[in-house]
Order: sequence, then C-alpha cells, then structure tokens
Amino acid sequence: MNRSKITTYLLAAGSAGTVFLMIRYPVAAATASYQGLELWWEKVFPALFPFFVLSELMIGFGVVTLAGALMEPVMRPLFRVPGIGGFVFVMGLFSGFPAGARMTAKLYQEKKLTKDEAERLSSFTNFSNPLFLFNVTAVQFFHQASLGIVFALAHYIGNIGVGLVMRFYHRNIKSDYESSRFASVLAKAFRSMHEDRMRRYKPFGRMLGDAVIASVQTLLVIGGFIALFSMIYQLLVQTGLIRLLSSGLTVLIKLCGFTPSLGPASLPGVFELTIGTHEIGAASAPLQERVIFASGLLGFCGFSIQAQAVSILSQAGISARPFLIGRLFHALFSSCAAWILYGILRVTSRLDTNTAFAASKGLGSVTDKVMQDGPMITAFVLLIFACILLRRTMVKHDL
Repeated sequence: MNRSKITTYLLAAGSAGTVFLMIRYPVAAATASYQGLELWWEKVFPALFPFFVLSELMIGFGVVTLAGALMEPVMRPLFRVPGIGGFVFVMGLFSGFPAGARMTAKLYQEKKLTKDEAERLSSFTNFSNPLFLFNVTAVQFFHQASLGIVFALAHYIGNIGVGLVMRFYHRNIKSDYESSRFASVLAKAFRSMHEDRMRRYKPFGRMLGDAVIASVQTLLVIGGFIALFSMIYQLLVQTGLIRLLSSGLTVLIKLCGFTPSLGPASLPGVFELTIGTHEIGAASAPLQERVIFASGLLGFCGFSIQAQAVSILSQAGISARPFLIGRLFHALFSSCAAWILYGILRVTSRLDTNTAFAASKGLGSVTDKVMQDGPMITAFVLLIFACILLRRTMVKHDL
C-alpha cells in the first residue's frame, strides 16, 4: 500500500472520528470552539490585522524591494535567501505567527522567490509576537517581567539557528550573489523600489482596500484553525487520551532529569501555545526548568499555529516540510539558548514584577489597551471589510 493511500485512509478516519466525538460530547465541542473564537475575536485579530495591512502596503510601495537590495549582502551568504528575506524576517519578528508564512507565500506568488528559497525562508521566519513574549508569557504567566528578555533572546536566537541549519536545504543549488560597493547597492536599491512601485501602480484607495481584504481573509482562516484545534484538544481530554499521553510524557521527562509535573503542563502547548505556556508558568517546578520548557514550546508553537502556516504555504504551492522541520529545531535551539541565557543574565527565582524593564512596561500598556478594545476593533474592521466587498460587487454588477 503506497503512502498516498495510507494518507487518504488516515485523513478519512480522523475526520470521521472527530465528527463522532463532536456528537458524543456536544457540550465540550461547542464550549471549546466558542473559547477559541473568543480568543481570536478579542486578541488575535486586533493584534495581527495592522501588521498584515502594513506589510501589504509596504509590498505595494516597493519597500520590500528596497529592503531586499540592502539586506542582500547579509541574507544571501548566511541563509542562502534573497535580501527580501530580511524584510520577511523582521516583519515576522514584530508581527508574530503566522505573518512570516503569509509574506513568504505572497513574495513567492509574485516570483520574487524561487520555490527552494521560499521553503528555506519559511522555516526560520516563524516568530511569536514580542507582546506575547514580554507581557503575556513573562508578566502574566510567570509573574516576572525580567524573564521577558530571556524568552525573547532565546526565541530569536533559536530561529537564527534554524536559518543557519536550513541553509543546507537543497544545497546543490548554487547562489548567484556577487558582492558590490555599498554606494552602488544603495543607488540600485532606491531605483528598484521606484520601478517596482510604478510597475504595480494602483490608486492608494484601491491598494488600501486590497490590503484590508487580503488581511481579513487570512485572519478568518486563522480564526477557523484556532476554533478547530481548541475543540479537538477538549474532545481528546474527554476521551482520556490526553491523560494517557500525559502519563507517558511525565515518565520521559523524569528520565531526562526534569521535574515530572512539567509533563502534564507541557502537553496542552503541543496543541495550543497559549494554554501550554500558561500551564507551565503555573507548574510546581524550578523556575529555570519552566523557562526552558516554555521556550521550547514557543519555538514549536503548537499544532494550531503550525496548521495555520501550513495552510497558507500549501495554498501558494510551497512545501511545508522545511517549515515543520524548522519547528523541531526551533524548539531545541530555543530551549538550549534559554538554559544558557538564564545563567548568564542571573535571573533569580524570586517572582517580582517590580524588576520589569521599561520596554516591558510599555509593551504591557499597549497589550492591555488592545485586550480592552479588541472586540470593538475586530467588529469595526469586519464592518469595513463587508462594505468594501459590497461596494466592489455592486460596481462589478453595474459594469
């Protein structure tokens, strides 16, 4: 029996089994789906929407082309991707999941990346939002703002490590990069930016409307995945399978020399990152061990986020295998980096939020504001989205 048939049978059995569990445990399924959509409505949508729209506009204005030309001397030798990969790297770092996959797919569809470059780039541009690292994870889950710098550095170092490893993906393909003087590179970069903007020229209103539509469509897909995986996890809890997996993971963690209680705390994060990091933060284990495990989960990012990125990449015709391999390396490298950084930065086990950095406080105030106004922001944007679609439909009908 070939692999294709096995995959078909497994997918059919999995979908049929999920439907059966939904019928068997309707309250748990409905409650979990509602909680997932509530998370998307209040936090995910308002946090990601501005970055998605901004990235679309920057592509339209030619900023990506400018950044690509300027970052070519760094990105090509280190990671074997074009300079525009640096733009994806930076925007993914600030935007959070799954912005890196989305921008990679967009640039591949515009033929600014080859397939191998897109697959390589997608493996190390998958980041957690800085607000989540500093404010949510460090302050709200671990109650120690000084840990934010540990989580952030471990997370970023881990992804850079992934990029250095994945540069050997399809290493038989040679790079055509040639070094040039900085002045000529700068002049060429600005010239390319202008030419790119003129080539894709649209009125600003049209460009803004396209950016809103593309961003909301992607976020709607993300909301569906969050609700789906929240429901699947709760259904597995109802069947007792999670408890069985938790027992096995506890034994494995104990053999590795860590506190056994980290096993049940880490397992939810395999499915949904936010739940997992919250459970680890509250686990009865030494702080250093909890930081290491949380950093590993932040690198792995959970099946829910992985599915979002895989869906975006697959729709563009990009293989998701390098991305998934990158998540395993990211979890390993981030955990090792957190272990080293914890000792270097001399983080104490005293849970004290007064040690917050000024940046953490600023990020916290922004996050709190977004959380308070999140539902209003989401409703307003969806209303604008509906109005744009309605107007364009009416114009098309009149024509």
